[in-house]
Amino acid sequence: MPLGCLLGGAFFYPVAGLLLESFGAGAPNLANYQRVFAEPLYVAVLLRTLRVAALVAALSLLLGYPVAYYMTKCRGWTFALLTAGVLLPLWTNALVRSYAWTILLQRKGIVNTLLQELGLVDHPLPLLYTEPAMIVAMAHVLLPFVILPLYSALRNIPGELARAARNLGADPRRTFLHVTLPLSLPGIASGGMLVFVMALGLYITPALIGGPRALMIGPLIYEQATQLVNWPFAAALAVVLLAVTLALIGLLQRTFGLQRVIHL
Repeated sequence: MPLGCLLGGAFFYPVAGLLLESFGAGAPNLANYQRVFAEPLYVAVLLRTLRVAALVAALSLLLGYPVAYYMTKCRGWTFALLTAGVLLPLWTNALVRSYAWTILLQRKGIVNTLLQELGLVDHPLPLLYTEPAMIVAMAHVLLPFVILPLYSALRNIPGELARAARNLGADPRRTFLHVTLPLSLPGIASGGMLVFVMALGLYITPALIGGPRALMIGPLIYEQATQLVNWPFAAALAVVLLAVTLALIGLLQRTFGLQRVIHL
């Protein structure tokens, strides 16, 4: 009963209010949902959000897997240093980490200055307010959330399996591809899902790095709710985002088994 009251008050009641708000005042109608899928701008923003979130998850997995794998192999001060490097960014405000990328990527920022001094470019590149810059910045902000599940999955793989594969003649590459990688798939699924879901609703980093030319659904909901004061339409956008998130979790449950992923 206490758990049910907590879930009801903290999750189900707000979601129910959001759902009711999305149908508009007065007689309930689907006008806001029709607007989401009828106007090309909002469909483009939704598709861009899904694409960017998927790319952020893929980049985070690509960068995070080697770190998590090395964390399982190292000991002592090396492990402590790597763990601190993973955990310390979580204690830094996301606004600070995102704003640091604006300093790096602006026209007179560190990246453009370095490229010009090395003679690689003749004039500053338009790095800021682009989709690639936003993807890199979002992956940097969310990287710890993929490293930790991967480390947990890799740590739980018995070392005897890799030694048995080597004793049977498998080289390190085949041992990794046929033993380590398949057994770490639950960690890949959970880390990728977590980063993907968080990237779908991320607001600060897309707003600062992406700007209006790479608009995502998080800043769009914020704009509709605070600047245009169109709460029903903002609620409809949020419900669509929630539906996509639940569909992803359902897919993960069907593919990998959610209980197995949660127990990592």
